[in-house]
Amino acid sequence: MSELKDRLKSDLTAAMKARDKVRTATLRMVLAAISTEEAAGATQRFLDDDEVTKLLVREAKKRREAAEAFDQGGRAEDAANERAESEVISDYLPKPLTDEELTRLVAAAIAETGASGMKEMGKVMKVVNPQIAGRADGARVAAEVKSQLA
Repeated sequence: MSELKDRLKSDLTAAMKARDKVRTATLRMVLAAISTEEAAGATQRFLDDDEVTKLLVREAKKRREAAEAFDQGGRAEDAANERAESEVISDYLPKPLTDEELTRLVAAAIAETGASGMKEMGKVMKVVNPQIAGRADGARVAAEVKSQLA
């Protein structure tokens, strides 16, 4: 079992003892998503830390998008709940990349691939994506790659 999953389980127990409703509900939801992912497919499998991190990134993104949708629909309380869940999930994600770090990673990937135009953006993204692994939003990375290739 992954260390991250163990940490989530122990933090769930602590949150339950502390009667922290938001943290408890969020961690239960995340652990349920992990269990669902492990049971999906023909055979049972266990997720490693990288796969759990990817799942957490996906869940955090869902919460951000839901919060934006609730804001647009005039449901501020629901948006606040989604943001609170997103904050709990973000505690388990790697530290986000700064703009400078992202710029350096993209510049290095462009140099490595020898990309010279927008047609080669896919090559650059293939090199950059494994390096960012949950530390930056894909749209932000794509925007940086486009700006450097343009």
